[in-house]
Amino acid sequence: MNAYIKAVSYYLPERTVTNEELLREFPEWSVDKVAAKVGVDSRHLAADDETAGDMAEKAARNLFLEYNISPDEIDFLLLCTQSPDYFLPSTACILQHRLGIPTSAGAFDYDLGCSGCVYGLAIAKGLIAAGVAHNVLLLTSETYNKYLHPSDKSNRSIFGDGSAACLISTEGFAGIGDFVLGTDGSGAERLIVKTGGTRHKERTGLSVTDEEGHTWHDDYLYMNGGAIFNFTLDVVPTMVDQILEKHNMCKDDIDYYVFHQANKFMLNTIRKVCGISKEKFYVNLSQTGNTVSSTVFIALKECLQSGKIQKGMKVMIAGFGVGLSWGGTVLEF
Repeated sequence: MNAYIKAVSYYLPERTVTNEELLREFPEWSVDKVAAKVGVDSRHLAADDETAGDMAEKAARNLFLEYNISPDEIDFLLLCTQSPDYFLPSTACILQHRLGIPTSAGAFDYDLGCSGCVYGLAIAKGLIAAGVAHNVLLLTSETYNKYLHPSDKSNRSIFGDGSAACLISTEGFAGIGDFVLGTDGSGAERLIVKTGGTRHKERTGLSVTDEEGHTWHDDYLYMNGGAIFNFTLDVVPTMVDQILEKHNMCKDDIDYYVFHQANKFMLNTIRKVCGISKEKFYVNLSQTGNTVSSTVFIALKECLQSGKIQKGMKVMIAGFGVGLSWGGTVLEF
């Protein structure tokens, strides 16, 4: 049985932080230089008492309202998050109740970052193909800013908080193609929050400085930017070729490319290495920043609203990052 995207929406927290506000904390910075390289002018931050679960609920309610969808129609709920409300139970179980989704629906969280929406689409398509579900609500939600050290100006300039909602069904406006997925856990420590889990449950207060001069705090998110950049350039061009081969397509057959919105410099480099024209490649993080697993869905929604994506188009989507993990597919609108 085929699977389709039937609806997509998102939610961004009310609070925003501009580059000018960051500049007051880091006066050695140039706002224009940061915006030019990273591509972010402002980003949304979850409130102190606002969780990934809260944001996912708001994204789902936006989707229900916009597309006139009843929670009764949902028979499976997936939540992609690396900032769950609790260690247990799954935040998805809590959202089932809060959203009024029937108790006959399945629900679970899965822990992935930048590739999370693509993996979620693969899971949802599998559930539909197996006859387990007919209407899968896929939610992505992250509050990475709660993991960032106040002095981490690099990551604070990049990441924004946000959530997205996507309904995958037996009918809809975008057919979901075949998937290319990959994992390389040998690079796990290149993007990590070291403490808080069962391996290192207690905060240590320790920090070290890496080869790039960035300070790694055990108790906060650490990203080795150079290593992540090199990883991306290693895997994404190959992934693009594999996706095309899997769909018996060439690059000219793809009308538009929507990749994970990591940062402007990385995206432009990927585009050039992959030989994709600027006109067919989406780059827009200026008002949201890198919202991790929600970037692709937010981008798809904006492209649909602006007319960049229209009926009859073939769109390649891809995610890549923390894990290390990557994945992509083709959507036929």
